[in-house]
Amino acid sequence: TERESNIEMMIRDLSELKVGDPVVHLDHGVGRYRGLTSMSTPDGEAEFLQIDYAKEAKLYVPVAQLHLISRYSGADPETAPLHSLGKGDWEKARKKAALQVRDTAAELLNIYALRQSRKGYAFKFSLADYEAFSEAFAFEETEDQLAAINAVYRDMISDKPMDRLVCGDVGFGKTEVALRAAFMAVMGGKQVAVLCPTTLLAEQHAQTFRDRFANWPVRIAELSRFRSSKEVNASIEGIKNGTIDIVVGTHKLLSDKVQFKDLGLVVIDEEHRFGVRQKEQLKSLRSEVDILTLTATPIPRTLSMSLEGIRDFSVIATAPQKRLAIKTFVQRESDSLIREAVLRELKRGGQVYFLHNEVETIENARMRLDQLLPEARIGVAHGQMNERELERVMRDFYAQRTNVLLCTTIIETGIDIPNANTIIMHRADKFGLAQLHQLRGRVGRSHHQAYAYLLTPGEGAMTKNAEKRLEAIKEMEELGSGFYLAMHDLEIRGAGEVLGEHQSGSMTDVGFDLYTQMLDSAVTALKEGREPDLLQPLEATTDINLHAPALLRSDYVPDVHNRLTFYKRLAQVKNKEDLYQIQEEIADRYGKLTQEAKNLILTHRIRVEAKPLGVLKIDAGEDSIIFTFKDKPSFDPGKFFRMLQANRNMRMLGPNRLRLETYSDTAEKRGDNILRILKELK
Repeated sequence: TERESNIEMMIRDLSELKVGDPVVHLDHGVGRYRGLTSMSTPDGEAEFLQIDYAKEAKLYVPVAQLHLISRYSGADPETAPLHSLGKGDWEKARKKAALQVRDTAAELLNIYALRQSRKGYAFKFSLADYEAFSEAFAFEETEDQLAAINAVYRDMISDKPMDRLVCGDVGFGKTEVALRAAFMAVMGGKQVAVLCPTTLLAEQHAQTFRDRFANWPVRIAELSRFRSSKEVNASIEGIKNGTIDIVVGTHKLLSDKVQFKDLGLVVIDEEHRFGVRQKEQLKSLRSEVDILTLTATPIPRTLSMSLEGIRDFSVIATAPQKRLAIKTFVQRESDSLIREAVLRELKRGGQVYFLHNEVETIENARMRLDQLLPEARIGVAHGQMNERELERVMRDFYAQRTNVLLCTTIIETGIDIPNANTIIMHRADKFGLAQLHQLRGRVGRSHHQAYAYLLTPGEGAMTKNAEKRLEAIKEMEELGSGFYLAMHDLEIRGAGEVLGEHQSGSMTDVGFDLYTQMLDSAVTALKEGREPDLLQPLEATTDINLHAPALLRSDYVPDVHNRLTFYKRLAQVKNKEDLYQIQEEIADRYGKLTQEAKNLILTHRIRVEAKPLGVLKIDAGEDSIIFTFKDKPSFDPGKFFRMLQANRNMRMLGPNRLRLETYSDTAEKRGDNILRILKELK
């Protein structure tokens, strides 16, 4: 349910299309959208949508086939791969994507099968101890945080290996979810590895874990370059012989030297900061141990895997109490702006991050700041400093001995200094969307109003994508917007290959929406032991004709975009429950269903029942109903012949057509007869 509501939140329906947006049509390829007109047949029994598409082409689409059209996302809309009607480019692109989908689906099923066949570890621990540990949390859990904690709890006590992604904004309490999971694992007799992308974050997490586990007999080690060789070797020995319960570390944790005695849980913080090779190493662990991934802005590939249901997914979108949204300004860089922003923060007793992401010129930046701000106490931090020096600079800033920290993106993840509430980013156009969001999240971690200044060199010096990123981050300054920013990223950058090292793959050619439908279709086919049909990656829907008007009349649902949204949602419905939910929604918004609307719902009810059985077409007139089946339908032939023998009013018309002689003068009666036959076949 949780995942479904997230998908609902993110569906961008055709109703939101703007002129010039790229659209994918399964039979024609990608073209630009130029307008929409609603049309009815002369007898008023059916509604078509005329979509003006490409330069001259007009598509006439019956509303039942709206699932064949989707908004294109996967590359920059300006550079979307457009296809000419009548040429073979689209067929080639679709075939190439289908072949890739087949391999991806097989690999996915292999990972799935491994996880399903290997019994995970069902953690057992004292509930009273767990409650005591939870009580020590200094804050009130938000509703979303509690839901994520409970989801992790259920995953860990079940005997299936956990692979859950917790997406929550910076400072929304993801770490507490990890702490509770670690407690369950350690009390269940297993070891825990916490993987962090930076030394500073590892140091901070190690401190947090030590504080929270201070009253429990749990041994915690840290593996990072802040620790001496002697300490690191002692920790590695302790991990191997099982005397260390929780280890927090950077990439060092993935080296061959680190051998766990009995690893039960891996927590990955800020997954988007790890490279493909590290992720491949982690993937080998996935089938055996429980994996909990924390991120504020999941990379497009991770997000798409979660939305496809390949990974479990929890969103923490509720802000902690008294937290204020960070005020974000995108402005051209100037000395007066920098001085004004810094002094405003220092006057209220706060601290400032000044981000300059070039180590070679950071000393020049320091000299510039010294001249601009003689009253400030400036510290410098970057990744090429030696460990002790970096540790000293960070401790000085934490203890407020310095009040301006001139730094690189080393502060991007996990630095939690409540008194620092202004961040100034030099050349903000050079950062990625997730980075900008993460960096902005370094401020505003208490109840004070925080400010983020994104400084740019002016309009002419930025790329189109950089402008889009800055526009997106400026628009999305509300609390909890990391999730939506990740969706923007999915649109700006494309989703990447779901597995493997390629960041784009064939997804760009056919669009994210169609690719995921093809992948879903291939996974289903392979699960059922069938070879996916690569040339027909999406099965045609069952064609149903009740010889009665089945549409949402324009005087019942006046707005064509609303009608379009309902038609598209109905065309994608896969079960009765979802269908009835849409029916209730229509009645709630527009009043009692008209007869035509009831017929439309009935048509989709029949489609939901008929499609899994392999029924291609149902033509229901007043005196007979004709069923057309696939060459290899999905029902028991013995059951079918017994039904034929028991009903004298049934006969075969050729190898795959069945005729039922019955008089039914209304659409409801025809629908009842059809559903009765389908029920018998089921």
